Amino acid sequence: MRRLGLLGLTAIGAACGLPSPDPTPTPVTPISQTASPSEIDSLWDVAGRKFRQGKWTDVSATLERLVLEFPPGDARFARARLYLGNSYLASKSHLQAVREFRKLSDERPGDPLAPLGLLRAGDAYAELWRRPELDPSYGQTALATYQELLNRYPESDAATRARGKIAALEEKFAIKQYKAALYYFRFKAYDSAILYLKDLVATYPRTTSAPDALKLLVDAYTRLGYEEDVTETCGYLRRFHPNASQTSRACPAEPADS
Repeated sequence: MRRLGLLGLTAIGAACGLPSPDPTPTPVTPISQTASPSEIDSLWDVAGRKFRQGKWTDVSATLERLVLEFPPGDARFARARLYLGNSYLASKSHLQAVREFRKLSDERPGDPLAPLGLLRAGDAYAELWRRPELDPSYGQTALATYQELLNRYPESDAATRARGKIAALEEKFAIKQYKAALYYFRFKAYDSAILYLKDLVATYPRTTSAPDALKLLVDAYTRLGYEEDVTETCGYLRRFHPNASQTSRACPAEPADS
């Protein structure tokens, strides 16, 4: 009777569309994810071809698998990280790109490509700071990354390239400072403008904004009646930027005791 009852319940369940019980589920056999050496070579060739074609999604998918499949010591690992970072950067996934570039430099610090990984990480951060007037946090992180490169690999080709990129970032930082000073100057908040201008000249003296900052500084000091500061700033302007446009207009008469 018990058996008949169970059979009856099973029949009712089937009639109602319910799944029949399976007292002995079939175990799932895990699929091996380990690729053979020939498969790794094939995937590497595919990744290279997709990279040349600019198919970044396919490149990243293939390389993400490859960095897990490479056997220890495979010389292609560092290049895979570099190409993976470049593919993310090309598809505007900047922070994912940074992670891959940092993994290259941090996991393989002795690899010849490690300096380039740091350089490209700095590039990814720098691209995220699109305009000087925006939040400079990414620009500051880019600058710190380039400086890390100079400290860790000072003689590398990547370090030479980083020096030029640092100069370009400093130009943007100086522009940001100058625009902030102009904002306060327009509202006659001269003391606030002076703070920004003095910081610009002290921190970024070699930028193209430095002469303009000095001339605006002279103007602010003049409006406030700070004659000694005008004289000192004009002397600095004549000494370090004698050919800057409108220097003679900002400082028309050289002091007799200069």
